[in-house]
Amino acid sequence: MAQSGKGRLNYRCPSCFLRDLDIDMFYDKEKDEYYCMRCQYHSNEAEILRWNEIIRLRYGAMAKRFDKFDFD
Repeated sequence: MAQSGKGRLNYRCPSCFLRDLDIDMFYDKEKDEYYCMRCQYHSNEAEILRWNEIIRLRYGAMAKRFDKFDFD
């Protein structure tokens, strides 16, 4: 999803993103945590960043071009 450079970053919900849903999380200033409106996942910023790094492993070869398929 597109995001302007102003304000806090929008983070993807790790729980929804594991199911291939691209849902942005909202920030609650009072609790100092992020939450998802779809699945009720909530966590602090450090935990969300940790989960997003784990999820990036799925898309590690997305920009790599495979020319040869050698299955032998």
